[in-house]
Order: sequence, then structure tokens, then C-alpha cells
Amino acid sequence: MLTVVVSSLRTRWTSLFGSFVAVALGVGVMAAMGLGLAETFDAPEREPRRFASSPVVVMGRDTLTVEVRRGPDTAHVTKKLAHPHPVDARLVADLRELGRVRTDGATRDAVGVDAVGVDAPVAAVREVVGDRARVLTGDDRRQADPSFEQDAEALVAVNSLLGTAAGVTAFVSVFVTASAFAFVVALRRREFGLLRMAGATPGQVRRVLLGEALAVGVVASAAGCALGAWGAPLLVRELVDGGVAPSWFALRGGVTWPYHVAFWTGVSVALSGAWAAAWRAGRTGPVAALREASVDTGALPWFRRAVGVVLLAGGLGLLAWKAGTDPADLLKRKTYTTQPMLLITAVAALAPLLVRPAVRLLVLPLRPVRGSGATGLLVRENAAASVRRTAAVAAPVLVTVALAGSLLGSASTVAAAKSAEARERTRADVVVTGEDLGAVQHFRDLRGLRGLSARQLAGSAVSPSASTAVYVREEGAALVRSDARAVSDVAAFAAVSRLPVAAGDVRDLDDRSIVVNEEWERHEVGAWVRVWLGDGRPARLRIVAVLAQGTGDNGAYVTTANAPGVRVDRLEVRAGRGADRSAIVAALRSGAGAESGVPGGGVQVLSADEWLATTRPGTGAQTRLGLFVVLGIALVYAGIALAGTLLMATSARDTELRALRLAGATRGQVLGAVVGETLLAVAVGAGLGLAVTAVNLAGLGSALARLSAPVAVDVPWG
Repeated sequence: MLTVVVSSLRTRWTSLFGSFVAVALGVGVMAAMGLGLAETFDAPEREPRRFASSPVVVMGRDTLTVEVRRGPDTAHVTKKLAHPHPVDARLVADLRELGRVRTDGATRDAVGVDAVGVDAPVAAVREVVGDRARVLTGDDRRQADPSFEQDAEALVAVNSLLGTAAGVTAFVSVFVTASAFAFVVALRRREFGLLRMAGATPGQVRRVLLGEALAVGVVASAAGCALGAWGAPLLVRELVDGGVAPSWFALRGGVTWPYHVAFWTGVSVALSGAWAAAWRAGRTGPVAALREASVDTGALPWFRRAVGVVLLAGGLGLLAWKAGTDPADLLKRKTYTTQPMLLITAVAALAPLLVRPAVRLLVLPLRPVRGSGATGLLVRENAAASVRRTAAVAAPVLVTVALAGSLLGSASTVAAAKSAEARERTRADVVVTGEDLGAVQHFRDLRGLRGLSARQLAGSAVSPSASTAVYVREEGAALVRSDARAVSDVAAFAAVSRLPVAAGDVRDLDDRSIVVNEEWERHEVGAWVRVWLGDGRPARLRIVAVLAQGTGDNGAYVTTANAPGVRVDRLEVRAGRGADRSAIVAALRSGAGAESGVPGGGVQVLSADEWLATTRPGTGAQTRLGLFVVLGIALVYAGIALAGTLLMATSARDTELRALRLAGATRGQVLGAVVGETLLAVAVGAGLGLAVTAVNLAGLGSALARLSAPVAVDVPWG
């Protein structure tokens, strides 16, 4: 048996080369991704920077802890506060009695600072502080560094990106390898039939094919691990240069588990890809050795047909179920990245069944075209007759087109819906942004701006607001944060906004009420809800209006009385019917340029269109990079699969092509027939991929419609 396997590998290397490259590349990508993932799990300890010379750091409390129910037990859930508590002046004075207190003033305000360094014994500091603040020592002092939270968020983004890419790599490599081995079996029917005539049992035939797969898997996985070791530093460098990973992120070495995972995954991929083909090869009867016809009969075994139908029904059913019961889930990146794979696998499994009708459909418009002659007829009939070959060429194209259309189309559609939703929410003509606009009188009511008279301001509405958050316990088991805006003038706010109100009236908002959206567990107008405000204080507020859920950007609204300590960061201005808009814009821009007392500066005066363009929700850098990594993997695999399949198919068609030459076909006609068949198969794959894309985007569109969000299906064709 070993001799047969070795001999087969030596003579059949062209048919196995594509599988070898696919497994090696997959293992290489997984090894590189695993090495990057290992660094996110165990980030290196870094020295504190902000208060490096202080042995103790005192920070204001920045978390909210709430008791929830988890079955019969209770647990505590912690969330980051939108407005952390400062270290107030009284506590700073008490700490000064213990020793030197260092303040850098980075986030100083009228109440206090966010953190101070203390040169005093830890025990004494803890005794003085009590439960008024947090006491940090050692490496925990890094929590006071401005980059601490950004680094943590970046590591989560890197972890998500690499994990998703590794999963897609495994999916596509299994797909390509299984397709390649299935085509190999189709080409070697006569060989397996001769082995059966020579006395080989079905089990021996299967072991020959699995032995080839094992040999390919072991050698390719070893080569892939070497490729991963070489590519991992390049990957990490790209992540850092692209701004996805922190500048200090690097490979430290000494980690071996990614190589083990990648190697054994590669071997498993090769064996799993060959298993179905080996089972089919074992069922090849001796009479197959006598068959000379190239027409595929029974091209789709009942098992593959059943698997394809089940996957198709499952993919369509899951899409419809989510669109009907939890449409917001379809808008999440994790969902629209993985959801298409089920439908792609289903359509690929059924591809041999779909090839003939797809070919007939594609060539129907070309039949009246003169000049195609015998070459066109040959292309059409060969593609329809050799469904396995056509399906094997179409499959990688299907994967690439479906992934590209579904992933980029979904991301672009969600971003377009969010952008349209933001445009519909405002009636403002001018938007002023800055870190503390409320500190300047003329930004609060416009009356202190030079060059504006009462007549020019007649009927104008000015709505200052600030970013905040509220927290609510839902179903007794989860603490949910909801981003919110705090408004100080409800009438002006109603004048400059156009919120998607499903029930109630925004104008009824006051210091004892709240505006929520349909995503909240309780969202009935008039109901009282217990919430925790942005600084962690509990409050009981009455719901006066409910907004449509939309794409998830329709947050809650409260008054500034329920957002203590917030700074006005947005000023929306709607000019009155008789007001001079250009004069208001000029005066605002003049005031912004002359105002140097706004903390942090950076005051911007933009028209509503300019502001919407600047803040337009889009696909973030991490998401874009992740999508292109996934699509890059799919594209490379498509190239490998196409090259390997065409190499196998052409090498097996020597007799057929020689017969064409003997029948009088010129070299150009033979080449044209082969190229035409390939292009037709690629067109079939692209058509099936577009069909999968259309189904996925239709499901996403229905989810947006159910959420009362703008349906703006967008596919980046370029």
C-alpha cells in the first residue's frame, strides 16, 4: 500500500500541487495569525509613564458595579463610567498631609483632577482614601496613563481581526482542498476502476487516497509553519503601521502553540477535504475502467445533494429567522462576516446541479450572434457536459465574489444606512463643536457675537448638548450601557432635531424623565425605569418618548440635570425664517477664531452638510483592514484553486485536444475553445456568487426595514 501511495504521489504531483499550495498557505496564514493572537493574550508589562516617579497613584472611581441575577445565584457586573469621579480638592488636601502630591493638570477642572501621584506609604494612603477613590501601585499605575484604554481597545481589535481572518482561512482552505480532491477523484475514475479490477477492495482504494492526502498534509503543513514564522513579523508590522495595533506591539518569541495548532489543523484540513472524495473513490466499480465517455452522469451524489439542500435551507432559514426576530444582529460585523459562509458552502455543494442551467442561461443571449461557429458550440456543450470540471473552476470564483459582495456590501450598506439616519435626525443649519462650549457665553445663546442684531437672530434656535451615557439593568441579568445626549434647552433641541419618534413627544422631556429607543427592555411611554447616570448615581425616570431602534445609533436623551459634570461639546443652530444664515455662520466663525479661552481649543463651525460629512458613520480602519485581509485570503485561494484545477483538467484532456486537432481544428481554435470554457465557468461562478450576495443583502435590507432604519443597499462595485 505504501508503495502504491508513493508511486501515485510521484506520477500525480500535478493533480495534488494545488492542494499542497492551498494547505501550505492556509497553515502559514494560521500560524502567523496565531503568533499575533498570542501577543494579544499576554501583552508585555510596560512601565508607568504619567506618574512613574510616584510609588502610589490615587485615581477617581471610574466603574459602576451592579448586582444581577445569574440563575439561582447573584453576581456583580462592572461597567466603565461615562463620567469618572475626580479626585476632589478635599481628598487632595488630605493626601498632602501624608507626603508630596504630584498633579500634572492633564484633566483638571473645577471639581478636581482625574489622578494624582502620592509619595507616601501605601497603607497610609489606603487609610486616608477609604472608598472615596482607587489606590494603584506597581504596574497598575499604568491605568492613569492616557494611552492605557486606547491600548486595551486596540488589543481587542487586533484579537478580533486575527481571529476572524484565521477562521476564514480555515473555511476557505477546507473548501478549496475538498474541491480539489473531489475533482481528482472525478479525473481518476478509470484508474480506480482498474485497481478494483486488479483485486483492490473499496477500503484499499480509500486508504490510497487518504494516504496521499496525509502525505500532502504533513509536508504542506511543515512548509506552512516555516512560511508563518517568516510572515508573522511582516503581519505585525503592517498592523502597527496601519494603526490597528499599538506602536509597542511586537513579537517576543518563545510561543510554540500557534505552530502546533496550525500544523495539526493543516493535516486535519487535508484529511477532511479528501475524506468525502475517498469515500466516493471506494465506491467506484470495476466497470468504470471501461468507460471512455467524458460526459458526467450522476455528477452529484445523494449525500452531497442532501448536505447542500440542508445547508441551503439552514442558511436561508437562519437569515429569515434573524431578520424576523433579531434584525439588529444582522447589522453586526461578526454576523455579516460569518453568515454568508453557510450559503456559500450550500451553493458550492450544489454547484454541479446548477452548472447546466447556469450555462444555458448565460449562453442564451449569445446564440443569435454570428461568427461563434463550431468553437462556440463546442464551448457551450463541453461546459454543460463536463459539469464537474466547470463546477471545480466556478467554485473558487463563487467564494471570492460571494465573500467580496457580501462582506463589503454589508459593511457599506450598514454605513450608508447610519449616514442616512444621521442626516434625517437633524434640522440644524450650523453645528459648532468643541470640548467645552458651555464655558463661553456667546456660544450658549449667540447674543454676545459681534455683528449680529436681534433682528438677524429672530426665530433662531440654539441647542447646546453634551455626550453622556445611562445604564439600565435588563431582565435582571445584564447591565446595559446606552450612549445618550444631555440637552439643556428642550424646546430648542426639539426645533433643531428630527428624531424618529415611535411614540410620545420629545418636547415633554424634563429633569425627571428620559427618551429611550425600542431596544430597551421597557419602552412604554409613561413607564418608570430605574437607571444609573453617567457618573454612577441611581435615578428613577419616566419615559416620555420612544425612538425607533434604527441602526443602533438612536441613543437615549436626558436633561443636563441628569448628567452632572458634563461639558457642552456640540451646539446646533437653526436659523429662523427671517434670519440671515450667512451672517450667523460668519459671526460664529469669527467668535470661534477669536475665542482662546475654551479648554482644549479646537472649536469648529461647520454647516450641517459639512458636519454630517465629517462625522459620517463609515467602515472603521480596523474593519476595513480586516475585510481586506479576509478577501485577500479568498482571492489568493481562488487563484490557487483555478490554477490547480486548470492544470489538472488540461493535463487530463490530451486525448480530447489531439482529437480536435485531427478533426481539423487549428491551434488557435483549440486554444479559443479551452479559454472560452474557462471564461464561461468563471462567469458561472461569478453569477452564483452574485446570487448569494443578493440574498445576503436582501436579508440585510429587510432587517433595516424592520428596524425602521433607512434602507440604502450599497455595493462598492469598484
